[in-house]
Amino acid sequence: MCKECGCGLPSEAMSADDAHPHDHDHGHAHAHDHPHDHEHPHSHTHGHSESGLDQALPTGSGVRRTLEVRRAILDQNDRRAERNRGFFKAKGLLVLNVLSSPGSGKTTFIQRTIQSLAGRLQCGVIVGDLATDNDAQRLRVTGAPVRQITTGTVCHLEAEMVARALGQMDLTGLELLVIENVGNLVCPASYDLGEDLRVVLLSVTEGEDKPLKYPPLFQSAHVVVISKTDLAVVLAGDRDLALANLRRVVPQARVFETSAKTGQGLEAWSEFLAGQHRAFKAQGPFVV
Repeated sequence: MCKECGCGLPSEAMSADDAHPHDHDHGHAHAHDHPHDHEHPHSHTHGHSESGLDQALPTGSGVRRTLEVRRAILDQNDRRAERNRGFFKAKGLLVLNVLSSPGSGKTTFIQRTIQSLAGRLQCGVIVGDLATDNDAQRLRVTGAPVRQITTGTVCHLEAEMVARALGQMDLTGLELLVIENVGNLVCPASYDLGEDLRVVLLSVTEGEDKPLKYPPLFQSAHVVVISKTDLAVVLAGDRDLALANLRRVVPQARVFETSAKTGQGLEAWSEFLAGQHRAFKAQGPFVV
C-alpha cells in the first residue's frame, strides 16, 4: 500500500507551516499495520536487535526464513504519542484526532464546532494536508490558533509531526485541541497521535458501506460523526443501513448525525465535547 499511496517515498515538503522536515525514515519498505500487496525483489535485514532481526539471512538461491519481529513496527511513534498524551494532560488539553476520507466535510465540521463551542471551550487546531494551507486559512477565520502541517508525500500524520507543530503554537488558555488528519481511510488508522478521542467522519455522500470496506479506521473510533445529513434526501441515502453497518463494525462508538449547513446535531455534539472536557478535568481520562 505504501508504494501506491506515496508514504513510502522521501518527502520534499514536510513542515508545520514553514517548519523543517521530520525524521520519518521511509527509505526502506515497512509495515503500517495494513497489508502490503507488493513483493520485495530481494531479502534483506536491518540488523537491529531491537526488532529481533539479530542475524543476517544466509545467502543462496531460494532460501527463505521466517523471523519473529519482537517489537512493533510503530513502537517509536507510540512512544512519542505517549509523551504527547502526557503533555496534553499536563496542559489540561482535551485532544481530538479527526479522520475521514477527502471531501467528507472535516474542515467545515471543525469550523462549525469551534463556533458552536464559543464561550464554553477555547479551541486550537492542527491541520494536516499533503499540500496547501487552504484548510488552515479557512479555520483561522474562527479566531482559533491554527497550525498547518504539510506532509508532502506522507498520507498520514505522526506523533512526532504533532509534537513539532505544538512547539510552534501558543497553547495558553486552550482547552480543546482538534487535529485534522490527512484525508485517508487507511494509513492514519495505524498512528496514535496522543489523542484522547478519535473521531471518524462518514459523509452520506460516501455510501453506507464505507465502515465495511475500511474497518480498521472505523474500529479505532471512539466517535463516528455522520456528516452532510442535509443531502440524504437528495441522494436517497439509506440511514438505517448506514447505522446498522456502523453498529456491526464499531458498536462501542458514539454516533452523531450532523449537518454543518443546517446545524443539525451540532448542539448535541458540542455539549458532548463540553461534557468530555469536564470529565477530563475532573478525573483525567475521558468518558465516552
